[in-house]
Amino acid sequence: QAQLVESGGGLVQPGGSLTLSCAASRNIFSINTMGWFRQAPGKQRELVAAITSGGSTNEADSVKGRVTISRDNAKNTMYLKMNGLKPEDTAVYYCNTGIELAPGSYYWYDYWGQGTQVTVSS
Repeated sequence: QAQLVESGGGLVQPGGSLTLSCAASRNIFSINTMGWFRQAPGKQRELVAAITSGGSTNEADSVKGRVTISRDNAKNTMYLKMNGLKPEDTAVYYCNTGIELAPGSYYWYDYWGQGTQVTVSS
């Protein structure tokens, strides 16, 4: 299991942008699917976006059109570029690995890092 370290979070004003990074401890070329999750206070962790080894992506309806998920196999890193941030995007963001069972359906390993805090506020 690859160790994953999230970074890039911070405080940003509404409408602003951030790019999160997820650095893996090993080559991610063979990892079937990687994803970004978030958990806001008092809420369940939710999938934000996922990307398969083939480059297929899937984004939650709440962020569709505002986020771009990508992975750089040469750098063993996955990214989440977020634009048009809203206060409701405030959460701790986590990355994880898993397997695509069917288009849009995934099995995620229960192995979580520390996450990176994103706060959207004026």
